[in-house]
Amino acid sequence: MRKFFLLIGGFIAGCVALALTGPIAGLLFSGLFVALGMHFYTSSKSAFGKVLWFTVGLIGVLSAISNIPAMVGLAAIAIIYVIYKKWNNEDVKIPTIEAKEEDPFTNFEKEWSNLTK
Repeated sequence: MRKFFLLIGGFIAGCVALALTGPIAGLLFSGLFVALGMHFYTSSKSAFGKVLWFTVGLIGVLSAISNIPAMVGLAAIAIIYVIYKKWNNEDVKIPTIEAKEEDPFTNFEKEWSNLTK
């Protein structure tokens, strides 16, 4: 019965992901515009170049906002991944970023010793 529910859930998530491939592609292109705008804005020297690349980035952001349904498609792809892992009886590990708990004074001591060499 468990495999049946996984199969039905995977089928539904697959249909949702396939139905939203257009918005996902649009989100990909708008993310590309944002990345290009940010990259060339920071490397531009002239005011005209900065205005031009800021405009390109702004167009990308507005396009990304219009592709909000793509988030549902990305969630459906994530659900398909989880269902695939559960089907093969594997643990699903979601990667997280853990903050390093370092004492700031030890870092200062290391930097100070590097400076005094």
